[in-house]
Amino acid sequence: MWSGPIAAVETARLAEAYLLAVGAPTHAHGMSSTGTRKTAVNDKRYPAERPTDPGPGMRDWLRTLPSGNGRPAAAFDTRFDKPRWLTGSAGKAIAGQLEHHGFRLLAPPESFFVTGEHRLEPGQLEHASAWGATLAELAATAAPH
Repeated sequence: MWSGPIAAVETARLAEAYLLAVGAPTHAHGMSSTGTRKTAVNDKRYPAERPTDPGPGMRDWLRTLPSGNGRPAAAFDTRFDKPRWLTGSAGKAIAGQLEHHGFRLLAPPESFFVTGEHRLEPGQLEHASAWGATLAELAATAAPH
């Protein structure tokens, strides 16, 4: 399992993954771009440990994604706890791109809610853990295509 900045993920390594779970914060109602990541880094409400070089956004990274060849995948985002029509959803756009690249979604995109200080809301870590366990079960029982 790997978690961290997308710039550090070598897309060639993704061919080894049985289940690919991809997520990002929702920026400007959708996936992050280099520009929206720069804006986020300059936001004073962002945690102090924010990166100084935001790197590419999810939109840019997904363009380099190799074919999924029917392998299982899942998409998620972080966003404010408001109606999706108001906040947008990076997860929905990520899911569409995963399918475009030939991955098979195991579940609808999931959202995890954050505070105005870009921290997970109470209970969201448990929500994410339960979602991850469900994905692992689905992946283990999914027949390869």
